[in-house]
Amino acid sequence: MLVALSLILITGYFRESDNGTLHGVQGATASVLRPFQIGAERVARPFQDGYDWLAGFFHAKSENEALREQLQALRQQAIQNMTAAQENRELRNALKFRSGPMYPSGYDQVAAEVISYGANDFQQELVISAGRNARIRLNDPVTDSQGFLVGHISKTTSKTAEVSLLTDGDFSVAGRDAYTGTYGLVSHGQGAGETLILDLVPKDKVVRENDLIVTAGRRSARLPSLYPRNIAIGVVTSVGQTDVDIHQAVQIAPLADFSSLNVLLVLVPKDR
Repeated sequence: MLVALSLILITGYFRESDNGTLHGVQGATASVLRPFQIGAERVARPFQDGYDWLAGFFHAKSENEALREQLQALRQQAIQNMTAAQENRELRNALKFRSGPMYPSGYDQVAAEVISYGANDFQQELVISAGRNARIRLNDPVTDSQGFLVGHISKTTSKTAEVSLLTDGDFSVAGRDAYTGTYGLVSHGQGAGETLILDLVPKDKVVRENDLIVTAGRRSARLPSLYPRNIAIGVVTSVGQTDVDIHQAVQIAPLADFSSLNVLLVLVPKDR
């Protein structure tokens, strides 16, 4: 019935003139309902604006999360690129060290990456990614990529090895002043930190500040040194003596940077 009535009204509306009854009713009805229409629009506008704001907010949040994920991926890629570049530089330096005049004759180098550090400041040890399968054995000397003495091998497995550092309290190596020829025993100094000492230096021997200390590398047939000759250890920072002590007090700053060891070189005898 409503559909039929609607068709009749529409037909009559289009057939009558503009001044007809239906047009008049339409105009009057529109005039009466206009305030209600305006009021309804004003009431509905905040809800529409709120919906648009929420839709835009969730879209921006989703886009922000996607950008964060993309940024994180780019950061990880940048870190990987920086790490690869650093390893490349260190390996290049290692190759230069091997071919340079300071590389000890009679030894091969085995380059290995540091894969683990000591758990605290009192454990002066680290683990490298090469072991017995690479001909590495106990007490083999270890240097950094610049050729500065770092320590020696203290434990091995088939694929890894543990390195005891120069800064370990139990470590010692025979050293020599490269300029004056004075011998002594290089070991860790008193207290924490990376300070070394050249011990057992008689008072009548000459050791000067800024002198270079290297491995002594004695080649005695009965008791040969574990370390090749002339591996750089450190630089003398101070020399002192007292009337009571029979030896000089010589402090050394190591040349190796123990805070940034990434690639190490193990010196392996060629005839092994």
